[in-house]
Amino acid sequence: MTIPLKVGTLARHTGLSVRTLHHYDEIGLLHPSARTPTGHRLYDANDVQRLQQIQSLRATGFPLDEIRRLLDSAQISAQRVIELHLERLQMQIVEQQRLAVRLQNLSRLIHSETTAPLSELCRIIEATIMMEKFFTSEQLQVMQQQGEALGPDRIREVEQAWAEVIPAVREHMAKGTSPNDPALQALGVRWRELVNAFTGGNREIAANARAMYQEEHATINAANPNTPNPEMFAFMGKVFATIGGGPG
Repeated sequence: MTIPLKVGTLARHTGLSVRTLHHYDEIGLLHPSARTPTGHRLYDANDVQRLQQIQSLRATGFPLDEIRRLLDSAQISAQRVIELHLERLQMQIVEQQRLAVRLQNLSRLIHSETTAPLSELCRIIEATIMMEKFFTSEQLQVMQQQGEALGPDRIREVEQAWAEVIPAVREHMAKGTSPNDPALQALGVRWRELVNAFTGGNREIAANARAMYQEEHATINAANPNTPNPEMFAFMGKVFATIGGGPG
């Protein structure tokens, strides 16, 4: 590659269009260092290096005006550009790994239930994305292992127990039952047992689960009405305070 480069040659070597390079010139992002007597743009080695930095920053998600500001103010070095690019690539790798796990789970579902409707698959995808929002990959792995340890029969028992506990708590809320009521306290103990079955006794997972149910209650409740809402968490918080052991 012979320096200086005309705009067409630079475009071919970088995969950019001539129109894009013209646009970069017009907005002050990449000015050619020289021009031919007839006005054609000429790019030297420094221009090519700046273009490489521009492309790297674009790959990390920076907008063009921010890239121009960073490069013109010398607030970013070539090494930092590479570091930002690597950080972006690592984030993409994590997202691709999550997608792979999600597809593997869907594949297993399809193989086990070949007649699963599209609406059910969409619901599972939505639930998976929601879980990834509130739990780390390590926590999701712990919960998966906990589910495997419980087994399908025990999981169904826990789900049935929640279907009994939630309406019972809702009834006490409607009555304005005191947190010191023995029957309500017994429900609090049962609630905590069910949470532990889901979390394996991990308090951080339990806290994230509460956050998920509080912030995403409308979505979760649409799929399953037997789920706690923020008001129920506040109500049960008073019950847990009377029986000790922290929030459920």
